[in-house]
Amino acid sequence: MTLREFFEHNNKAAIAFSGGVDSAYLLYAAQKYGKDVTAYFVNGGFQPAFELEDAGKLAEQLGANMKILRVDVLQDPVVASNPPDRCYYCKQRIFTCIREAAAADGYQLICDGTNASDDAGDRPGMRALSEMKVCSPLRECGLTKDEIRRLSKEAGLFTWNKPSYACLATRIPAGTEITREMLQMTEASEEYLKALGFEDFRVRWLDGCARLQVPQGQMERVMIHREEILEKLKKHYRAVLLDLDPR
Repeated sequence: MTLREFFEHNNKAAIAFSGGVDSAYLLYAAQKYGKDVTAYFVNGGFQPAFELEDAGKLAEQLGANMKILRVDVLQDPVVASNPPDRCYYCKQRIFTCIREAAAADGYQLICDGTNASDDAGDRPGMRALSEMKVCSPLRECGLTKDEIRRLSKEAGLFTWNKPSYACLATRIPAGTEITREMLQMTEASEEYLKALGFEDFRVRWLDGCARLQVPQGQMERVMIHREEILEKLKKHYRAVLLDLDPR
């Protein structure tokens, strides 16, 4: 099955839209082949501001109808307690929000951007999607991450080479309670490093310290900017550590 065939058969769909590579291409295909499509971006507190900006920019580029839904996922005490399967409970809350909004708009089919490269065996969030009957057209059509990037580039989507990005909560180890302050510290620190030219990196919480994970080719850049990174990040963390195992 192709995406054209999927959306010709399912021509009325709600798209769970994050602004990332996968959901961006899914929205593009839904717009191209479907007839009635709305994108729903859930602003739950775990996404940095640039994700919402990218989502809005992409929706405008495609001429797509996009709705922003606001839900505080930290109001769920299980999510805030950050168990190993936190993503399961977070996805439940997010997709319940999408389902309710979509139903009010007349949509029954909910689609997300899970692709054929995603490993369902170690992703609690995918269990939640299965239980909630969320459809994953990219996965069903056998499209891998590399293929989606290639097709996105051909389609002229600026997201085609966007680095993969996991939510801010993934920077905090399981079992450590998540607070808004931690999320804000993480976002501010990563925005700062991004401004210094770093790409595809993480600033992880480690007992009050910042543990920097960068690709091999950016290790030297850390040392070049060592003093300014220390000055900036030690406003938030008690120490700044560089993980010598490259990301």
